[in-house]
Amino acid sequence: MSDTKLNLIAGEWLAGEAEIENRNPSDLSDLVGIFAQASADQLDATLQQARRAQAEWAAYGMERKQAVLMAIGTELMARAEELGTLLSREEGKPLAEGKGEVYRAGQFFTYYAAECLRQLGENADSVRPGVEVDVRREAVGVVAVISPWNFPTATASWKIAPALCYGNAVVWKPANITPASAVALTEIIARQDIPKGLFSLLMGSGRSIGQRLVESPLVNAISFTGSVPVGKGIASAAIQNLTKVQMEMGSKNALAVMDDADLDLAVTLALGGAFGGTGQKCTASSRLVVHAAIHDAFVEKLVAGTQVMKVGHALAEGTQMGPVVSQQQLAENLAYVDLGKSEGAELACGGQRLDMPQDGYYMSPGVFLNTTNTMRINREEMFAPLTSVIKVGSYDEALSVVNDTNFGLTSGIVTQSLARATHFRRNARTGVVTVNLPTAGTDYHVPFGGRGDSSYGPREQGKAAAEFYTTVKTAYISAGAPQ
Repeated sequence: MSDTKLNLIAGEWLAGEAEIENRNPSDLSDLVGIFAQASADQLDATLQQARRAQAEWAAYGMERKQAVLMAIGTELMARAEELGTLLSREEGKPLAEGKGEVYRAGQFFTYYAAECLRQLGENADSVRPGVEVDVRREAVGVVAVISPWNFPTATASWKIAPALCYGNAVVWKPANITPASAVALTEIIARQDIPKGLFSLLMGSGRSIGQRLVESPLVNAISFTGSVPVGKGIASAAIQNLTKVQMEMGSKNALAVMDDADLDLAVTLALGGAFGGTGQKCTASSRLVVHAAIHDAFVEKLVAGTQVMKVGHALAEGTQMGPVVSQQQLAENLAYVDLGKSEGAELACGGQRLDMPQDGYYMSPGVFLNTTNTMRINREEMFAPLTSVIKVGSYDEALSVVNDTNFGLTSGIVTQSLARATHFRRNARTGVVTVNLPTAGTDYHVPFGGRGDSSYGPREQGKAAAEFYTTVKTAYISAGAPQ
């Protein structure tokens, strides 16, 4: 079809071996677009060209690279409303969140534009007389970026921006559920002053394009965000070529609400953390660990707040929670509702499919009560607008429950005690800890990542990104005796 959105293959916009439809989860009658699916042969051609382009890009002057990244970031921020609307239309998050995501993606590029000018090495004297040592970072090579659908622009940007900043080529395989946002970002990048084939977009399934990409010996590093099983599969494939890997995977984040907490603040943080983005966030508050002394009052306010949340079309004014992203995701969410009930949890509200004016994947936000940390709904990542309340009798028990998980991405505490906040910050076994803030919401200029099954490899974002996107070279120089 003439209006099919194409892949960027080795510097050329090309059709693929097949096409898929992309429909608005808020209104299935709305066809967002038709998108080409790349072939294995196209991937091979892309990787060959990427290696040539990377050598050329690495030789660009730092100000030339800085100008490219700044232009990308500036355009993203300027077009945040337009591209945020497109993002919300295809992914389902409320419009304010979609616009905010695109703007934040622009900030990633402008941040790493500045980092292009801050790449300083180190010098040292050798233990040998007359020898000096120079230590600096160089590009790792060709980077495969495999990004998820829940933050289709932001997550991709916090991988692509540092990869380009540090001199690498990028081959991007986005999630097939959100191809429109991928094409929009690619169009911006492709217009810049970059070598042909430095940046490529290959839309396709994980089983075909994704698997071949991670198995290729032409890839030097893989940055992946997605599920634990897929991440383990990628790591297994990558090790065959000793390919560098960075993976952000699952989570089961807990917000601990103490007996001295500001109750209204705690409820606000829980509602936003649990149901923002329809609960489809790796940083979502899916476990609410609440002190018995305020449990009943907290639950009363939490359930009341959940029941009045406005679920609606992502682009409609006043919508607080949009639809889930797909029919498959909706079915999985509803299955977790049934599972929670079968385990003995009480569904206090929500957790039901909703009939709306538009045909879409709508469900009401749900709260489970009387749950224990051994239940599967508190062990497995649901990625749904569902949260569970776990009652505890003390701060020590709360911390123990927070840490009793295979994951370790984010955790938070709501308390007015500096001593408790400090102890929690030091002893919560997560990569990110928040105090009197939601578990969701992080900054772009500092490291992001988790422990356990949540993350593997070097941290993302901020200066920490250099650890993954570069390799260290140590040079020894003897100037000889002066003449």
